[in-house]
Amino acid sequence: MSALRVVVEADGGARGNPGPAGYGAVVRDANSSEVLAERAEALGIATNNVAEYSGLLAGLRAAADLGASEVEVRMDSKLVVEQMSGRWQIKNPGLRPLAAQAATLMRRFDLVTYVWVPRERNKHADALANRAMDEAAGLASGARGGGEAAGKAQPATGGVRPVAGKLRPEQGARRLSGASGERGQPRPSWEPPSATPTRLLLVRHGATAFTAQRRYSGRGDVPLSDTGLAQARATAARVKALAPTVAAIVTSPLVRCMRTAEVIAGTLGGEVPVEVEPDLVECDFGEWEGRTFSEVRAQWPDEMDAWLGSTEEAPPGGESFRAVATRVRRVVATLHKGYPESTLVVVSHVSPLKILLRDALAAGDAFLHRLYLDPAGLSIVDMWADGGVAVRMVNETAHLA
Repeated sequence: MSALRVVVEADGGARGNPGPAGYGAVVRDANSSEVLAERAEALGIATNNVAEYSGLLAGLRAAADLGASEVEVRMDSKLVVEQMSGRWQIKNPGLRPLAAQAATLMRRFDLVTYVWVPRERNKHADALANRAMDEAAGLASGARGGGEAAGKAQPATGGVRPVAGKLRPEQGARRLSGASGERGQPRPSWEPPSATPTRLLLVRHGATAFTAQRRYSGRGDVPLSDTGLAQARATAARVKALAPTVAAIVTSPLVRCMRTAEVIAGTLGGEVPVEVEPDLVECDFGEWEGRTFSEVRAQWPDEMDAWLGSTEEAPPGGESFRAVATRVRRVVATLHKGYPESTLVVVSHVSPLKILLRDALAAGDAFLHRLYLDPAGLSIVDMWADGGVAVRMVNETAHLA
């Protein structure tokens, strides 16, 4: 069965900003443009931006329900597209829970991309959103601006399926705050979780000769240096102190990771299975492999700028971070399903581990260039069956002192 690729068209608006608000979302087959699903709902009183994010969430949920593996999101909201692509910061605290929910949903797909389109190319979702705003205006009688179009609101066009359900204004406010936990999303809370998570102890391999020489080290099978082997032993002792019971050690197939994993397994008593996972291999740096950072900057300045500016760009002859993310998410989903309520050690490289932590923290792509992971550094991520995620620790290196 071939993978399902879909396009999500989403929109939202408010008549008053804030005012009676609603959203619309359409899911199309990426090849035929056939409409596979429609979603629309009145939100009560909300802002344009909240309604736009709500449309995005509805579209992603619908795509997930259809079993899609790849999603291209098209919206005429520059704000949502740029924020979810990681190029703009989310300064409005009211939007951060919605963006976090979207990031959680994105982990259900192999690939999600965002594309800005002009409003005239988003007419279907816009029409659904306007019908939802009509519903919201009727619900919020006496609400400011209830009878006047404002912001993105326009007269609804004909031929659109009626809105699926209504919300009272106070219901809309609760739902958009992220407090309802509806549609299977984990309910945000300050309370410590009571269930047992699947815990991932993330270990970057120990140092190699390339580490000391500041060279790109991707698919080249560079062994641990003496320093790296000592680091692996120190990390193994720390892992044993943190997790005396480990279900499995999962490692990249490259020797620097496999040797690190073997040292950890030996320290844990030699009975913990070591599983090789090809998808945990480092990014393929192509023509940059083995070259120093300064050499690459001097010889490929434009290509490096493009690579640093977009996860869709790849080094010449190499692999993009978007491609790395696809396989890393596949590994995480497999481990989460295969080892419920268990502790695992994951031994990998800088790029896969950064991407895993970025997804766990619902961060943007800029995170990848701002996080530093030391050789043999240790991070911890917990994952619960209801979709909840907690990052317990990032790049601990006290054991290396």
